[in-house]
Amino acid sequence: MWNPITRPVNHWQHRLHTAFFTHMIIIALKPVLRDEPLNMLDKYVREGPMIRGPKFLARLRSHTVFEHTPVKLFCTVDGFPMPIVKCCSTDDTAQYTVVAGNNHGQASSQASIIVKSNFFLSPNFSAAMLPKIHYTKINITFLEKFGPVFATEGESASLTATMTLTPNLANLQPEAQWYRDDTRLFDSKWVKIETGRGVTTLTLPNLFKDDEGLYTLRMVTKGGTAEHSAFVSVSDGPPPVPGAPGAPMDIKIHDANRDYVIVSWKPPNTTTEGPILGYFVDKCEVGTENWTQCNDHPIKICKYPVSGLFEGHSYYFRVRAVNSHGISKPSRMSDPIAALDPTEFAKLHAIKLGGKIDVVSYHDEVEGDVAEGKPPGAPSGINASETDRTYVVLSWKAPAYSSKAPMWYYIEKCLADTGAWQRVNTQVPIRSPRYAVFDLAEGKQYKFRVVSANMYGNSEPSEPTGPIETQELKGVPSAPGQVISTRETDTSVLIQWAPPKEPNNLIGYYIDQCVKGSKDWTSANHKPHKSTKFVVSGLTKGETYVFRVQAINELGLSDESQESAPLTVKAALSQYYIFAIPSSPYDIGLLNCDGHSMVLNWKKPLHTGGAKIKEYYVDKRRSGTTMWREVHIPPLTERLYKVEGLTEGAVYQFHVYAANLAGLGTASKQSADFTCEAWTMPEPGPAYNLTFTEVRDNSLVVEWQKPVYAGSGPITGYHVEYAKKGTSEWTTANQTAVSHRFFKVTGLEANTSYIFRVRGVNAAGVGMASMPSDPVYAKEVSCGVDEKSGDIVMSFESCQMNEGSQFIWKKDYKEITDFSKGVVIKTEGSHSKLIFKNADKEDFGTYSVSVTNTEGVSSSYKISAEELAKMLALSYDIRHPIIPLKSELAYKILERGRMRFWLQAEEISSNVTYKFFPNKMGHDVSTGIIEFIMDHFTEENEGTFTCQITDGGGKAQSSLVLIGDGKRGPHFSEFLSLQVGEDCSVTLVCKVANLKKESEFHWYKEDTEIIPDVKPDLGSGVCKLPIKLFSLKTTGVYKATISDDRGKDMSQINISGKGKHIFRASAAELVINCTATGIQLQCHMKYYTSEMNITWYHGRLLFLLQTLSLTCTVCGDPKPQVSWLKNGADVEPDDQYVVSLDQGKFASLTIKGVTMEDSGRYTMIVQNKYGGESVDIVVSVYRHGEKIPEAKPTLTPKTIIPPKLPIEIPQPKTQPAPSPAPSPAPPKAPTGRGVKSPTPTRRK
Repeated sequence: MWNPITRPVNHWQHRLHTAFFTHMIIIALKPVLRDEPLNMLDKYVREGPMIRGPKFLARLRSHTVFEHTPVKLFCTVDGFPMPIVKCCSTDDTAQYTVVAGNNHGQASSQASIIVKSNFFLSPNFSAAMLPKIHYTKINITFLEKFGPVFATEGESASLTATMTLTPNLANLQPEAQWYRDDTRLFDSKWVKIETGRGVTTLTLPNLFKDDEGLYTLRMVTKGGTAEHSAFVSVSDGPPPVPGAPGAPMDIKIHDANRDYVIVSWKPPNTTTEGPILGYFVDKCEVGTENWTQCNDHPIKICKYPVSGLFEGHSYYFRVRAVNSHGISKPSRMSDPIAALDPTEFAKLHAIKLGGKIDVVSYHDEVEGDVAEGKPPGAPSGINASETDRTYVVLSWKAPAYSSKAPMWYYIEKCLADTGAWQRVNTQVPIRSPRYAVFDLAEGKQYKFRVVSANMYGNSEPSEPTGPIETQELKGVPSAPGQVISTRETDTSVLIQWAPPKEPNNLIGYYIDQCVKGSKDWTSANHKPHKSTKFVVSGLTKGETYVFRVQAINELGLSDESQESAPLTVKAALSQYYIFAIPSSPYDIGLLNCDGHSMVLNWKKPLHTGGAKIKEYYVDKRRSGTTMWREVHIPPLTERLYKVEGLTEGAVYQFHVYAANLAGLGTASKQSADFTCEAWTMPEPGPAYNLTFTEVRDNSLVVEWQKPVYAGSGPITGYHVEYAKKGTSEWTTANQTAVSHRFFKVTGLEANTSYIFRVRGVNAAGVGMASMPSDPVYAKEVSCGVDEKSGDIVMSFESCQMNEGSQFIWKKDYKEITDFSKGVVIKTEGSHSKLIFKNADKEDFGTYSVSVTNTEGVSSSYKISAEELAKMLALSYDIRHPIIPLKSELAYKILERGRMRFWLQAEEISSNVTYKFFPNKMGHDVSTGIIEFIMDHFTEENEGTFTCQITDGGGKAQSSLVLIGDGKRGPHFSEFLSLQVGEDCSVTLVCKVANLKKESEFHWYKEDTEIIPDVKPDLGSGVCKLPIKLFSLKTTGVYKATISDDRGKDMSQINISGKGKHIFRASAAELVINCTATGIQLQCHMKYYTSEMNITWYHGRLLFLLQTLSLTCTVCGDPKPQVSWLKNGADVEPDDQYVVSLDQGKFASLTIKGVTMEDSGRYTMIVQNKYGGESVDIVVSVYRHGEKIPEAKPTLTPKTIIPPKLPIEIPQPKTQPAPSPAPSPAPPKAPTGRGVKSPTPTRRK
């Protein structure tokens, strides 16, 4: 370590490059610098433990090795900042030196390597002379295991496991490794680990939500591992104010530099709290307790650049969330981070003076070739290492530079489509070739370049980058897909869901739970979960829950997913299966032998213990002996292994263990005696790993792996053999060998179990048979329509179920994961159903189901388009049942003009209801007869009589026509008509009567049948045909027919030319808007197509059925009266003609639904006792399609009406009108006549 006392004080103050180097000098000169404030010294003293020079925790060790043998040298170095390590040597046999240095000093370690000649490689030496190393397999059995933990922030928690070791060797103790969500944990401020004497404990002294996760203990030995896992849940502590949100979590620091850092975090769940409005970021300098807020206003995204830091100072950071109720508690503070140039340490240079004194300096202080008095070269290789919404982190390659003059950089930016370069302002000089540019616009493209500079001038700008676009805010993720809950244990449930279609930089998920029937939602996890599977623990046995999921990104939480189906909590199969060890493998087979090795294969355990089989162990022994020996290290992951090092001619036995997360299972039954003799037969060896798919009542598909031993020539084909379970009568399924490794076996008997085996074939003949398969039950998926609900249901019952077995349904060999269209999977025990709630014609295809954790239990069913159509029709009939009738509605004339109507159903209940209008009604349940009596039947009662019956879910209808000789068969009671809705939708409507079950209704256009999306409702008799996008293409002649064995009736309509009615109904009234640019006329259209032409006209040119408003402004004192004439005659006010006078000055005549008869000359007369005026307006109404004359604007002439002496006010028309006064000019219309507009009362 460099001793600072050897240099003058002023020199130390001249070059203080890093905060740690400065702090070290101040501590060394504490007696000299008396003016230093005491609190600052205390700060540096507290920070001292972080500041240390390099130290070798494990030094290099010398080695003696044989030549041509690889060797590795290891050492462990500690120090802060991270030391830079360099190694050097002259030749292979030499002393090796490793040097570690940082800005606080330098340390070194040495080791020698001695190389000797290797006589073992001589021709006279055999590798068999070396002893083979066998590791001892230590079996670890957990006696006590830690379970799930549910705690609150601020509390503490401990996880403890006790175990036994067999054998328990003092020098071979296992290593206890603790993990949280697959991240290794070590002793720290937040985690304490203690291990010894068969007990290991992990303690979390001060819980935060960051501590939530799946904790796993792995006991590691050279022979394998034993694991145990449990979930630790940490909920929010009490908020500072009621309703405030929970604290954020997982604070991370990115891209630390000399004056800024970038802070990121994850948002809290808001199950019951209000939505998050933003976040506050706080900082605290290391060595103090003064927290200061970094942002004045809450920021809405979970990332924030904190600038304005002091170079060389270290900081902690934390985050608080804000909602409408208040501010949350702060998050756990981050690890300390120093505001330093990230490339500063690369400039260090160490000089060894001898002894223990090293001098650490910078490259620019080293004597050498210098270029004093010149500016530096231009940087190169500028690129963006990170982009965000408002900032970009740039990196570049520094120019070659050896001058003592300090060098710094300037960054320039411009928009990509401009050449206007601007220099980026920074609070401190940029000395590292990496820096973040802030305050950029979101979603814009920029270019950047860098200029290097020193005291002698600036370099040329670097080559600019290509366009770099800042990220654009996309919003929160979309809601996750369907949530499926599955039983696991009696206190936990497995939740699975589909990821959101728009993830938008997804961070994870929050899962909520709620007891069925309540609205009390609680959080199942308090830290975002990354996977789409989650085990919800701590539930109440026997209680029924529903679940939902939300997705999260840095902007917040998505909408909630749809709720899962209710699920009652209880163990799936066994209460403890999740912790069970697997059962033993079985059926060990020999696949090949070459005289000194054997290839083995075996079948996996039938019971996995609820966890995936991870490893297999194989032991061997000589036949006739009792000592088993392990034959391989490390454990196997496949069910195929080559045992080597066997003695030729010896007879061996083998057994196999399987292991899962819970531990090592029991050993398999020992294999048959296998003699180690080389196989020389010309025929192939046995195939292996037989699996089965598409199992049906009479067929299945078997697949296999090719033999390891091929014989004297290549394998050309295979034969498949089968036998009924319990017999030895084998039948060859294919007389001609198949070249591929799968075959469909047909001709099987339904509900029968079979075993199978396969033989390979080559030119020499048929080879050895494979190990027989497990029994396969020939039963296919059943498919039908539920008689009650009308749902299409596919059902399968497995003949074999093990712990952890699940049904996997697939369509066309792709797993079914989309449940948005009403597809439901319902599983109870060994029975599973695939239910189509809303099946459609696109659901045909091949469906298959397989059962996991079994020996290939599977089945399939193919639904053809024709079969699906029949099931859809049956489903419709079930959901819309019809009560069968023995006889249709009939009548009989009784005495005194009475009429009896009756019909007979095949069967009715006492709850039957019916609708009919006669006076007396009744029914007989035993006969199914419903009768009606009409007291007086006259000609006025002629028409169609209809009876509607409802009995449970069934309906029936029967009609009878009594019109003179009348129609007795089905007929139209209301013929086709065109209906236009308020939204301008177009529908053809008709009504049919006298129907029965066999009656058929059809739509046609130009004699081409139309199949509507919705079937005609013959139950009500009203049939509708919607016409989408009414246009010229949809016009024409439409026809409807109704028929059965009694006859046929037809109705047709031509809708060509009907478009004008729709177009007129589409147009709203003309609206006048006054805008800054002038007066705008607007007309809103409810319905519009490209075939509609919009034309504006100036003048009084009107079309039929439009509305006309004639308006004029009048004035006078006293207020004048207004009257209207048409062609010299009074205008009579009614529903079509509306006269009004608004505010005493706006007189108007409104004509609704103008027709050709409304054309003419309209006169408005305004008059008081002092005289008046009249004005004429000519109105022309045209039919659509008529040629319209060009409108020429002209001035409307006015006629002056002089006062009369004595002055008289015109009276209402019910009184005799006075004679008209002489007028100097036309018109000749008498004054004072017409309709008076109402005159408002004078305001007081």
